[in-house]
Amino acid sequence: MLEVENLQVVYGNSIEALRNASFQVGKGSITALLGSNGAGKSTILKSISGVLYPEDGKIRSGGLSFEGLDLTNLMPNEIVRLGIAHVPEGRRLFIELTVEENLIVGGYTRSRAENAATIEEIYTLFPRLKEKRSAVSGYLSGGEQQMVAIGRALMKRPRLLMLDEPSLGIAPIIVADIYQGIRELNSKLGLTVLLVEQDASLALKAAQYAYVMENGRVVLDGTPEALSQNEDVREFYLGVGERGDRRSMREVKHYRRRKRWLS
Repeated sequence: MLEVENLQVVYGNSIEALRNASFQVGKGSITALLGSNGAGKSTILKSISGVLYPEDGKIRSGGLSFEGLDLTNLMPNEIVRLGIAHVPEGRRLFIELTVEENLIVGGYTRSRAENAATIEEIYTLFPRLKEKRSAVSGYLSGGEQQMVAIGRALMKRPRLLMLDEPSLGIAPIIVADIYQGIRELNSKLGLTVLLVEQDASLALKAAQYAYVMENGRVVLDGTPEALSQNEDVREFYLGVGERGDRRSMREVKHYRRRKRWLS
């Protein structure tokens, strides 16, 4: 469904954020991109949705295609109309608007009747939002704001939903609700999801396939089962030693200097 091939992205004509990054997202799947801060995960999502320009980012080489259509020269509004929705890190809500007003903004290209039906579906997916439908979004908790951001993206009826760090800064109990919603969207509606996460354990439980990124390139990929058994992934991303014991942060930081893919 989505193909990223040898993508190179540069910021300010000097900082290389992606170097020959390649991966695929299969239709109807949940695919995860794992990696630490600065690995290039968010840059990939911005490249796909066409919003590199506010940060002076440019695609230097490589290709992006969605169902066979080249995305590299399309405007963000054209990409949205193809069925690609991007929930950015930090949520970016209209904080002075209510929950329902934020959702309506997400469906601005659709009819009132279509929006009403979709809003009810979102309230079924996230019952907490129905209780807060008239609340000003700026006063919601981080988890509730994340639900609104996902709901706003769903108002477009996307075929590909891209989520950037949906668990960041959110209480674990709310994270569980959000991930349950993501799994339901995939299993019941067949929605394709591209999931960017630093929390590898969360992502590997939700995804059917995953890629690990380091320094702007994809260094490892496989099924969650295979990656969970990989020594590098276990020690650095899951914090588990060879005997299954938890590693200290000091040990993990030391281990980073001897990763096989960085040699």
